[in-house]
Amino acid sequence: MSSRPARLVLAAVAALALAGGAAATATAASSATSGGVEPTCGTNDLDFSVSEKSQAGGYYQITAKAKPGVTCWLEGVYPSASFGSSADSEVSPAQQAVSDSVRLTGDTEAYAGINPKPVNEDGGLQYDFLHLSLLGDTTHSVTLELPSTATVIDPIATNWHADASDAVPFPN
Repeated sequence: MSSRPARLVLAAVAALALAGGAAATATAASSATSGGVEPTCGTNDLDFSVSEKSQAGGYYQITAKAKPGVTCWLEGVYPSASFGSSADSEVSPAQQAVSDSVRLTGDTEAYAGINPKPVNEDGGLQYDFLHLSLLGDTTHSVTLELPSTATVIDPIATNWHADASDAVPFPN
């Protein structure tokens, strides 16, 4: 059995070895990112536009394009979006599975469709803006002016897609 001071020295050496391993892991991870692995897109990396479409009872097509000099991957999940501060104005997924991620650079674009009222009901609240963020990062959200006032009841959104025809939010 080791004496108490010897055990303390062994514990300190083990802690230093673990800390050194963590530093080496962090260094390897950061050099992988800067060594050509393209990052996931953040809201600040992209320019967004909104257009109105008539398919599926009417929806808004959100187009994302990388800013000049940016190359990143947009995850194939639906955007975090809401029309207002009410929980009732938050979009839900229109698709059940994750889609392929989209590599954005240069002129490539990604598309998501948001149907503000996929139900055939009267009423709803009206909004002129859409608040959008990626992967739930609401600290870096953008506010997009809608081309027309949206009447909102149970809004849904598609995942991001490379082909606009895949981003039509058909009601379930």
